[in-house]
Amino acid sequence: MQTLISAAPPQTLYVSIRRDELQRLKQERDALQEQVAQLNLLLQQANTHSAAATR
Repeated sequence: MQTLISAAPPQTLYVSIRRDELQRLKQERDALQEQVAQLNLLLQQANTHSAAATR
């Protein structure tokens, strides 16, 4: 036999964050987005070079 567990209604979690923490997180996010853009560019260049080398 299986035990049925009724689903609880979703709960909202409120979190307080200081302005300086939010600013730091935004800066970190921006730096990570820039790093992703650079890595995507490097990957695109590597794929282009790889495709040219196989011709």
